Amino acid sequence: MTGIFSKLALWAAVVLGCFVLPCAAQAEPSACSVLAARVSRLPPGPGFLTSYSTAPAGPLQNTAFLYGNALSVVALVGCGNVKDATRIGDAILIALNHDRYWHDGRLRNSYAGGHADKPVKLAGWWDKTQNRWVEDQYQVGSDTGNMAWAMLALLSLDKVGADARFRAGALRLAKWVDTQFDGRVPEGFMGGTFGDQPQPAVNRWKATEHNTDLAAAFTLLAAATGDAHWRRRADAASVFVLAMWDPACGCFESGTAEDGATRNTMLALDAQLWPLLAIPAARTHADTVIKTAMARMALRGGFAYGGGRSGLWTEGTEQGALTMKLLGRAKEAQALSAAAEKNRAPDGGYFAADTTMSTGFDLQTDVRKRRVYYHISALAPLAWAALAQTGFNPFTGTTALPR
Repeated sequence: MTGIFSKLALWAAVVLGCFVLPCAAQAEPSACSVLAARVSRLPPGPGFLTSYSTAPAGPLQNTAFLYGNALSVVALVGCGNVKDATRIGDAILIALNHDRYWHDGRLRNSYAGGHADKPVKLAGWWDKTQNRWVEDQYQVGSDTGNMAWAMLALLSLDKVGADARFRAGALRLAKWVDTQFDGRVPEGFMGGTFGDQPQPAVNRWKATEHNTDLAAAFTLLAAATGDAHWRRRADAASVFVLAMWDPACGCFESGTAEDGATRNTMLALDAQLWPLLAIPAARTHADTVIKTAMARMALRGGFAYGGGRSGLWTEGTEQGALTMKLLGRAKEAQALSAAAEKNRAPDGGYFAADTTMSTGFDLQTDVRKRRVYYHISALAPLAWAALAQTGFNPFTGTTALPR
């Protein structure tokens, strides 16, 4: 009888989810599978993924940032999930073609999460103090870096043969970004616009991060179209990034101030790692960059956003893991991924940071405050985790570094 009861207990443990007998620890679901599950919960058809699913009422509630959604497209392509990537890609095209005001090839920095309607809905919230609907002025603007990520997303779909419409969309975006080229030395692409129509402010600063994104996006566009103009634009963006190298710091500076020339010496992790993934000539600085990142931004086995080290930045830690993997430094890549895994959220995704973390940069909507990442589940680190797990380089659309 004892044997019979033991068999029954074992059967119950399996069927009822290990409630009767203890089971071995279950592995966390892959980032690819969690990302696919997020898409499956969208209404049928094209749609945007909400960037912070548990955000309270305010600027982040039901907000679908373009960057995170574009990044998710590339990550899903890397996961081999072109079907789900296409749903978000189609939403990006709807936003491009059905804005409430702009019809010149630009996108907004964010949209409302959910089904992509025509015209596309922008995120916002009801402000009880003002007794009116409010939209965040950064979110309704158009950063060139975010436009570059949208280009990378659309071109990743074009590369796998999803449809020629994605290449056409990327070309429209590129033509708008081209208007942001700045001849002030060091030449490069400015930050884009801030605020709503009809006359948003022009961000005349130039960012290392944005120009890195654009160097990669223009490179892919040149390859897709055969148009040498985009190769020249890729070279211009690359030259700007390389000009930001500071030998004394052993780092890439963050860019320039509004005058287009004064160097912004703030240390930012993405400005260090992304050039290594996107620009072949930047890899001559790889060993120095990694040494600087480890010395000045390492925290609790992962990375902080910058030198202030006010919290572990999950997204950046996964960026580091992918960079190390593609550079052939597998042990360091595994250690960084393990640090990021400690920041898993209950929904299977990842917290943006392990605590409220300041970037050190001013919040553009209120320069008295700093831009921060919160300890809430976020889309971008989930997408970067998928990229790190698959070894997929978002800047090349392959599992390799650019040559």
